[in-house]
Parts: sequence; structure tokens; C-alpha cells
Amino acid sequence: MTTRAPVADPSAASAGAVRRALLSVSDKTGIVELARGLAQLGIELVSTGGTARALVLAGLPVREVSELTGFPEMLDGRVKTLHPAVHGGILARRDRADHLETLARHGLGPIDLVVVNLYPFERTVARPGATFSEALEQIDIGGPAMIRSAAKNHEGVAVLVDPGQYGPALEELQTSGGRLSADTRRRLALAAFRRTAEYDAAVSAWLRDTTPRTDAVDDRAGSGVAEDWPPRPGFEAERAMTLRYGENPHQRAAFYRAPSTDGGIWGVGAARRRHGPELSYNNLLDLSGALGLLLEFDEPAAVAIKHTNPCGAAIGPDVVTAFDRARASDPVSIYGGIVGVNRPVDRCLVERLSGLLLEILFAPAFEADALDELTRTKKRLRVIEIPCDRSGWPGRPLDWRSVWGGLLVQEGDLLDLDPAGVKVVSRRQPTSAEWAGLRFAWRVAKHVKSNAIVLTTADRVLGVGAGQMSRVDAARLAVMRAREHGHELAGAQCASDAFFPFRDGLDVVAEAGVTAVIHPGGSIRDDEVVAGADARRMAMVTTGVRHFKH
Repeated sequence: MTTRAPVADPSAASAGAVRRALLSVSDKTGIVELARGLAQLGIELVSTGGTARALVLAGLPVREVSELTGFPEMLDGRVKTLHPAVHGGILARRDRADHLETLARHGLGPIDLVVVNLYPFERTVARPGATFSEALEQIDIGGPAMIRSAAKNHEGVAVLVDPGQYGPALEELQTSGGRLSADTRRRLALAAFRRTAEYDAAVSAWLRDTTPRTDAVDDRAGSGVAEDWPPRPGFEAERAMTLRYGENPHQRAAFYRAPSTDGGIWGVGAARRRHGPELSYNNLLDLSGALGLLLEFDEPAAVAIKHTNPCGAAIGPDVVTAFDRARASDPVSIYGGIVGVNRPVDRCLVERLSGLLLEILFAPAFEADALDELTRTKKRLRVIEIPCDRSGWPGRPLDWRSVWGGLLVQEGDLLDLDPAGVKVVSRRQPTSAEWAGLRFAWRVAKHVKSNAIVLTTADRVLGVGAGQMSRVDAARLAVMRAREHGHELAGAQCASDAFFPFRDGLDVVAEAGVTAVIHPGGSIRDDEVVAGADARRMAMVTTGVRHFKH
């Protein structure tokens, strides 16, 4: 059996003194420089596998962990640090004589600094073509165990989990005679537990998404909750910015960016500010709403949002045409709103913004001369670059919403119109132009607050009735808004986010000139509503799918 190192002097092991460091990292960025600085301070280096080899190649004195444990690494490296010689040295309390005596009795010494980063699990599962077995082998066991042990015992042990921490920690050791303060150790412990929480959340999300789903339900207490909803959801987010205030100036607020299941950044979290003031709480809400609507379209599209509701949306042969059409939807409400397009912004589109006050303009990219012009002429405009497709999104994005005393969680509403579920319930079939308008209207209505009525043509919004307590009022509002802006409604299409409970809402849009309607159906008065459509020679389509947005 290999002789183990002598026990460190208990007085030296107290008050944050570092006499022995264990280094075991997957990402070796900066590890040689850190180890060299530690060695120059007289700190003993203990290491594992590839890390030890890198330090030896750099000419540094290193003891292999196997010398401490008396066992070689085994099971293809699955077991190397899971041993009392490691965890006893980390977990022993420096203020307890009996703990230190126990170490001495077994020939063990304290480990005062743990430097560990984890197997690249998140990067592995994000790689196209990564197999289940490859991902499984990148689930780190010994690393999280050492990190958690050191973080738990941070009153006597420091833990570094990211190369960005190496420089400040080494500088403090160099200026304090080889000690790290209690405040530093506590901050490092907090970062360590956050890292293991993120890691475990990524592993559990991957396992959830690669496990066949079941339609069985957990009916404890009549919950009807699907079995794959965890009883305690792991939700770890990174604070991306502290906001000036929330919805109102008297409310404090911050934005936390949530990673996807593979560790990537997606949605609003992927936004990059290219010009203008910081984003506000309300800006971020509107940006999220606008992005969700814009993602409905593959063709060149433009959307305008005010207070999270669409006040304009259109498609066209190019985004300049789409923007002109979207602006015309409601040229009053767009003032002070936000606009998004799903193609790069050029100088021609920037010129169309002349005289228009906006909070945000966002797009997947900005041509250099367009960005220069925006920077020169639109001092208060927030110019945001953000992916306007779902390529970086998780396979099953979740929608989290807070309520007083809890969280509501649901799958994101990404369901598109299913041709197999669509039924023509009227006597008259929609024309090809009406079908195009119905599909466009349905995509927009999905992003309008309930109760929602949307009036469109095949390529632009004409009127929106949003957030009304009755559907007939939503219909009246949509017609009123369209007429206020001079839009012709003869031959227009209408989408309702839920069924018509009575035919009165249908009558309102029919009298305005709408000729085709799409809605989910399912009311006990569906026959009455369909009869109303037939009486007016309207085409009516039901989808069987509701898109409430509260």
C-alpha cells in the first residue's frame, strides 16, 4: 500500500490557509498557469489522469490521486476520486479536533483547495449525431461529488469550478500569505452549487427528452398531471441584467436567461443589443411576444407589437414590402411600439422608419450601412439582433409563468394548423384566396390576448380585437379598428382564437364584409353559428384546436 501524505498542521489548515490543492479538470484552460502559481506558493499539487499529465509536461511537481487512495483509476476512469482519502480530506472540519485526529489515525491529510470543472455533457448532447451512450459517458460523477463536498465545507475549503475564477483566487492567495478569505470561500461555494444545479438540470432535461413519453397520468389527489412533469422542477437561470425597474417605476426587476435543455441560449435570451438604451422589463415582454409571432412565418414577414398584442403583421416578397403593409395595419398604434422582421435589415428598410418613433427594431442581422444610419439618426431606438428561427430552441420549450405563491408551467404553444384536423362546416367551400387569408389570420390570432378576433387578407392584418371580456365585443373592436384606418373589409377573412359561443360575434364581422371565418368549433351552439354562416353565404372552417392566450 502506498504511503499517504502526513497530516497538515491543524493551525495551518484553519482560517482559509491552502496547503494542498486537488486539480481535476476537463477544460484545461488556464490550469497550468494556476498550478504554477500554486506551486510557487509552496502548495502541494494533487491531480488525476489527463490533468496530472498536463502538469507533469509543464514541469510541475504533482502527486497522482492514486497515491493518496492506494487504488488505481478503474472502470475506464469512472472511479478515481470516490474514496475516503479524497472526500475525507475535503470534508474534515478544520475546527474539530476529532475530525483532524481521524484523518491522522488513517494517514490522511486535509485538501484545502478543489479545482474541478465537469465533463462537457452539455456540449456533447448539443452536437448533432451524439449517441445516447456518448452522452451517458459524459455524465460526471466524481466531479460533482468533489465540488459539493468542497462547497459544503467552505468554512475550511475553497472550490474553483470555472477558469474565470483562477486569476482572482491566485491573486488573493499571493497577497494574503496563501489564504482565501471566508467571504471568498462562501462566494465560491455559491457558484459551485449553482454549477452542479445547472449540470444536473441539463442531465435530467436530456434524459426526459430522450425517454419515450407516456400517456399515463398520475392521478394522486385527482391531479391528472402527466407522469413526466417532475414533482420538483429544476430551473436554473443566469441573471443577464438588472433592470431599471419592472412594469412600473416602483417595482424592482431583473432578467434571468434560461438555458435550453442542451445548455444553449435561445429566445429572448439570445438577443444582442447593437444600439440604443438598455432593454426594460416591458421591452422584454414585448420582444418575446413579437418574436413568437414572427416565428410563425417562413416567408419574409414583419410584425408590430404594442403592449404584447399585434397591432400589425404582414408578409411580402421582401421585408420592406412586409413592413409597409404591417405599418398600414394600424399606423397609430405602431407609434412607440416594437417592430421585428425575419430577414436582415438594409438601408431601404431604415429609410421607411423616417418619422416613426419605435422602442425596438429587431432582426436576425443588420447590414453595416443600415446599422450606421440607425446609430446616427435613431438615438433612442433599441436595435436588437436576435435569431428569428427556431434552430437553436430546445425540442420541448416550456412556458413558465408566475402566480402569487407559485409557478405555472406548460409546453410552449408551437402547434401549427393541422390540415388533417381542419373541417369545412359551411355549405360553401373557401376560395383559394380565402384559404390563404384564413391560414394567415389563424397564425396571428394565436398571439393575440383572449378573447381575440383578427381580421386579415392573405398577407396583412386589417383589424384586431384583443383582450375583451366577450367575443362579440372583440369582434366589434376589430371591425372598428379596421374602419378607423380605412381598411376595406369586403372579402376579408376572420380568425377567432376560440369558438363563437353565440352567432352574434359572427354577425358583426359578416355585416362588416368578412366572407370566411376560421375558429376551433366545439360550442353547444355550433349548429346555430354554422347556420348563420350559411345564411350569409360565408365559408366557415373549424380547426378543433384552441389558442387561448391569457
